[in-house]
Amino acid sequence: MSKNNEKIKKCLFPAAGYGTRFLPATKAIPKEMLPVLTKPLLQYGVEEAIEAEIETMAIVTGRGKRAIEDHFDISYELEHQIKGTSKEHYLDEIRDVLTKCTFSYTRQLEMKGLGHAIASGETLIGDEPFAVILADDLCDNGGDAVLTQMVKLYEKYKCSIVAVQEILQKDTSKYGVIAGDTIEDGIIRVSDMVEKPQPELAPSNLAIIGRYILTPDIFDILKETKAGKGGEIQITDALLAQAKKGGVIAYKFKGKRFDCGSVDGFVEATNYFYDKQKNG
Repeated sequence: MSKNNEKIKKCLFPAAGYGTRFLPATKAIPKEMLPVLTKPLLQYGVEEAIEAEIETMAIVTGRGKRAIEDHFDISYELEHQIKGTSKEHYLDEIRDVLTKCTFSYTRQLEMKGLGHAIASGETLIGDEPFAVILADDLCDNGGDAVLTQMVKLYEKYKCSIVAVQEILQKDTSKYGVIAGDTIEDGIIRVSDMVEKPQPELAPSNLAIIGRYILTPDIFDILKETKAGKGGEIQITDALLAQAKKGGVIAYKFKGKRFDCGSVDGFVEATNYFYDKQKNG
């Protein structure tokens, strides 16, 4: 049986970046641990993966990221201090996460781009298809979460999938941008993708956001991928190699996405989730 026929059982979280747009806050705190209300961004991502019936979380970290491992662990002193008090329920959500999945970690020793970060996770993933969540892209939906939608799509198409959304043409230089032919409503067979093109050179206004499902051959492709835009190894370049063989679809997901890597997006997400919580 082809490895691509396996179910998606693992989700990779690249979490080694510096978070420079949030300095000085991220000087000592990983950007993935910045809280929207009372939960860090990374926990939202893990919960989204759990909803998609994924049980193994593979996290690529770097120096100064110990807080991530500490968060997804039992804190005996804290548990002891609040046990039996009115504050104990505040730990219910993270306790629930810890019972539903396992965590494994590796370090990205050098920051050489998203493609390099994903390649660094091969030791945690092995030879099977897997999901990728970028925690600073926070998504919300009244129905199935974005990754759940994509896992269902993978079961049909058995190829790499990128989540895309329409953006303003002037913003194409911030994203990987795709082009291709529509094969179903909201589903495009990708024929071209370009990393951060200038607006006049962009093949469309469909931008890749931080949700992927990747087939395991991506690791071999990444090993051969040369540094591209910004001197970094771009996942877009590796995906293009798959796309040229018809192996990538783009999916216009249902839901709302917040770019929590930017201050504006982070504030927008905080207000959105606050209003949602307040209004039940």
